[in-house]
Amino acid sequence: MNRRVCATAIMLLAAGAANASECVVLLHGLARSSLAMNKMQSKLRDAGFATVNVDYPSRQHTVEELAPMAVNKGLEMCRAIEGVTTIHFVTHSLGGILVRHYLAENEIPELGRVVMFAPPNQGSIAADDLRNVPGFDWVHGPVGRQLGKGDESVPLKLGPVDFELGVIAGTRSIDPITSAVLPNPDDGRVSVEDTKVEGMTDHVVVSHSHTFMIRMRKPIELTIRFLKTGSFDEA
Repeated sequence: MNRRVCATAIMLLAAGAANASECVVLLHGLARSSLAMNKMQSKLRDAGFATVNVDYPSRQHTVEELAPMAVNKGLEMCRAIEGVTTIHFVTHSLGGILVRHYLAENEIPELGRVVMFAPPNQGSIAADDLRNVPGFDWVHGPVGRQLGKGDESVPLKLGPVDFELGVIAGTRSIDPITSAVLPNPDDGRVSVEDTKVEGMTDHVVVSHSHTFMIRMRKPIELTIRFLKTGSFDEA
């Protein structure tokens, strides 16, 4: 068995719920890894979804390079799972912008629903105000300067969404320095208002921080509800 086939087999075994007809691609945020999405992945499996937790080098490339790299990897792995007919996405922060950028240029015939955690859909002023702080580029890479509100902003160049999208925004911050430059309420990285985008299906606010909301019980429950029903509303 060659290395590529072996790696694919391992990834598919890790996908779980291999007989499910619905697969969820998980995309982590900037300067994170797939480990950040492990709890979400576990809960989605328990809810009956097949899952693919994609790792991608968020600090090494631009949005234009990362979007096809990460999204196509997830699509390839979901499509390799027997019986999958629908592909959903659950993203954190930058991951949501990658999905928007990809869908602005490509179609996904099997696309189901998308849940975005704390996406900078209108850019984040923090990326503009902190870009001249020493170490900013080292920490965030080239994509960091693309997530603000200035001329380099990628989110502001993307149009309204035309797919079923649920957005989860946070109101708790563990970073008072960054929060000081953001309009309240915010999650320490993005203001609640800047997570919104024209065309979204639903929007909900939770009392959690940008970093940890993807691991919290209530946001995970909301994610599963939206993927199954197209709404965060319990009713």
